[in-house]
Amino acid sequence: MNRLTNSTDWIFLPVFIIISALLPFSAGAEPEGKLIIFHAGSLTVPFARMEKVFENRYPKVDVLLEGGGSTKMTRMISELHKPADIMASADFTVIDKTLIPDYAAWNIRFATNQIVLCYTEGSRYASEITATNWYELLEKKGVIWGHSDPNLDPCGYRSIMVLQLAEKYYNKPGLHDRLIANRPQENIRPKSVELIALLKTGNMDYAWEYLSVAVQHGLKYIKLPDEINLGNYKKDNLYRQASVKVTGKKPGTWITIKGKSCTYGITILNNAVNREAATAFLNYLIDPNGGLKILKEMGQSPFIPCRVSTQAMKDTLPPPLNEKIVIGN
Repeated sequence: MNRLTNSTDWIFLPVFIIISALLPFSAGAEPEGKLIIFHAGSLTVPFARMEKVFENRYPKVDVLLEGGGSTKMTRMISELHKPADIMASADFTVIDKTLIPDYAAWNIRFATNQIVLCYTEGSRYASEITATNWYELLEKKGVIWGHSDPNLDPCGYRSIMVLQLAEKYYNKPGLHDRLIANRPQENIRPKSVELIALLKTGNMDYAWEYLSVAVQHGLKYIKLPDEINLGNYKKDNLYRQASVKVTGKKPGTWITIKGKSCTYGITILNNAVNREAATAFLNYLIDPNGGLKILKEMGQSPFIPCRVSTQAMKDTLPPPLNEKIVIGN
């Protein structure tokens, strides 16, 4: 039988015993298992990159991403009861209205965006369009343009709001109605990212998208003034002049959404199965050197630090998230 040869070995023995006892706990604390994330279609590309980085950091976690219109995705949770751990919306108010308090307790605002008009070199009048004449070209017969479904995707109702605000900004009475009249119903698609394929194949000339989506997919785009583009939260009072009626939670009901800057929100669902991995993912996402850095590189402006609306909401955040979040508008 081996025995300790000198007294110094006895000094290190308790330390060894303590470390040995802690090792199983540390290994068990590492996130593992499937992590289901529902997210806005406009987050598809950055979340795919985050997935790779996160899984490399936590190799025992399998991130499963499912994207679509934010309204549609939240309804899959609230109405169809689809299992999910995280929901990330292109409009943070969708989480507030659809998921809180029954399906989620809090909502972190983590990024902004703005609406732009996308096109390609093959689009009609591509060589003529500018930030001052775009609406004149969209009125022309033969020009095919579209947007996503306002009932399913925030980018859809935001696109219509842009048209309403443009009518006021350019002082062109009836502009919104004339533009809509030149946009057939078939040019409305369930989610904004579906329009990209139509643009690239030449089946559509122009489409309303988020700036980040345009950058990620290498599209040409027209940036609009802050008074129109829904990208500046300091102009929310101006944006509220626009409003769109969309379908409500129950069939046959309607709600009116007022204009507001493009602010993204994210939450962990109350019934999340893999809460440990979900918390770790959000901790990575809100890190200025982690997920927020990826968003910025892909054309989307992050909130640094990320924020919640009230102290009461901040108090419900799990550690270490609550230490990194501030209260703000």
